[in-house]
Amino acid sequence: MATNSAWKLDDHPKLPKGKTIALIVLDGWGESAPDEYNCIHTAPTPTMDSLKNGRPDTWTLIKAHGTAVGLPSEDDMGNSEVGHNALGAGRIFAQGAKLCDIALASGKIFDGEGFKYVSESFEKNTLHFVGLLSDGGVHSRLDQLQLLIKGSAERGAKRIRVHILTDGRDVLDGSSVGFVETLEADLAKLRENGVDAQIASGGGRMYVTLDRYENDWGVVKRGWDAQVLGEAPHKFKNAVEAVKTLRKEPGANDQYLPPFVIVDDAGKAVGPIVDGDAVVTFNFRADRMVMHAKALEYEDFDKFDRVRFPKIRYAGMLEYDGELKLPSRYLVSPPEIDRTSGEYLTHNGVSTFACSETVKFGHVTFFWNGNRSGYFNEKLEQYVEIPSDSGISFNVKPKMKALEIAEKARDAILSGKFDQVRVNLPNSDMVGHTGDIDATVVACEAADVAVKMILDAIEQVKGIYVVTADHGNAEDMVKRDKAGKPALDKEGKLQILTSHTLKPVPIAIGGPGLSEGVRFRKDLEIPGLANVAATVMNLHGFVAPADYEPTLIEVVE
Repeated sequence: MATNSAWKLDDHPKLPKGKTIALIVLDGWGESAPDEYNCIHTAPTPTMDSLKNGRPDTWTLIKAHGTAVGLPSEDDMGNSEVGHNALGAGRIFAQGAKLCDIALASGKIFDGEGFKYVSESFEKNTLHFVGLLSDGGVHSRLDQLQLLIKGSAERGAKRIRVHILTDGRDVLDGSSVGFVETLEADLAKLRENGVDAQIASGGGRMYVTLDRYENDWGVVKRGWDAQVLGEAPHKFKNAVEAVKTLRKEPGANDQYLPPFVIVDDAGKAVGPIVDGDAVVTFNFRADRMVMHAKALEYEDFDKFDRVRFPKIRYAGMLEYDGELKLPSRYLVSPPEIDRTSGEYLTHNGVSTFACSETVKFGHVTFFWNGNRSGYFNEKLEQYVEIPSDSGISFNVKPKMKALEIAEKARDAILSGKFDQVRVNLPNSDMVGHTGDIDATVVACEAADVAVKMILDAIEQVKGIYVVTADHGNAEDMVKRDKAGKPALDKEGKLQILTSHTLKPVPIAIGGPGLSEGVRFRKDLEIPGLANVAATVMNLHGFVAPADYEPTLIEVVE
């Protein structure tokens, strides 16, 4: 196959071409201290243990959260979407807040499908904004909200309502008053120009709307009642008065302000969300938006009595959950990723087989390839999707389709048709999300058995393996207190953690085809998932493009 010169990769000076490489991604498999809540530690995982306890220079840890995957802060957990983006692209692309800043600065946010969708309500209905009113930059930013409101008014929004959630966690307690005053001044200017713009409701972030990990649906319900039903225990004529008054209550603070609604002179709520309205949740960070998004979007919903479920046009600032496709509309699309490792390798004649089951098939193909559907070259690529179990929770059958994925990978390796065989084993993540510790142990064991089957095939063809993960999950299944001990709820029960974690993930290389002298470098300060692409290119016998994150390996004489 002729190679376009723009895509041609230089040959690696010390590593040969032609070795079959198995690239295995264990989804939700992080590294944490061993205890009874570390399901990876508790599970019998002899294959992964052998990689960890083998040659110390062929097993290491890499970062899979925060800035290493393009997220704004080190408090941001990694996820499967940004993880596979980084693994496949070899570079770190802006995700989250950075992406929103770029879209707002360019005005592109107002040209996208998400904004066009909500703008269809502007002529006759109300545009609502819901989110954390703060400049903390962890979940949202006031300046982004200001630009959204201004841009919406300039593009035809005639009636705007803002449902504010006070912070006091990522910023100083008491700063809420200043933020509300700033927002009120902006809305007053809009009113002078004929736009009916007001704050409609509010409450503290830890008590109203912004719960996470399905910890307390009552928090979401309090927000729903104020924002949608226009009902709350406290009613005020304006939001500055509301926040100042509620802060005077004994023990009050910004985080835990009770819900309030703004009412007119007749005592009627000024801005409940009703049929035909548009709603934008302006937080860019996902974790405290998912539950609220479910309430706004899911017709089939049983977490609390919504009383009424308005037919609205809803868009998130971003897509908050790539697995759930939630929300289905969003203002800022995922990053535009070009020149992925998969595209480079295909242009250089490397044949690829990629496989997973339905829940992660898109990650090992679409997200890996830079949010791009389809093949780069049908003659050189084959993608196989194994249907996931449906109609049951993943803890019911925690082995999922690990065996079937491994069998497909084994057969692809032994066929001799493919230079790279890439799989995602979803067990530790999808079962970990259920919070079922016993089932997650079974899931981790099943993934380990699958890894062994693939490594045995690599042994037969004298190939190379690369085993890694996209983020943590199953290695820590409990919430922790500040001392790192398992946290208990008010009734003394263990608080189960169903989310991803901030832990690093392992990467191991080996196999009979690995050239002598190949080892992990020690001079990279904090390597992450994006360093894996150049590493794999090296193992295929190529030098990675100059702007890729550096390779993890070196060859010593």
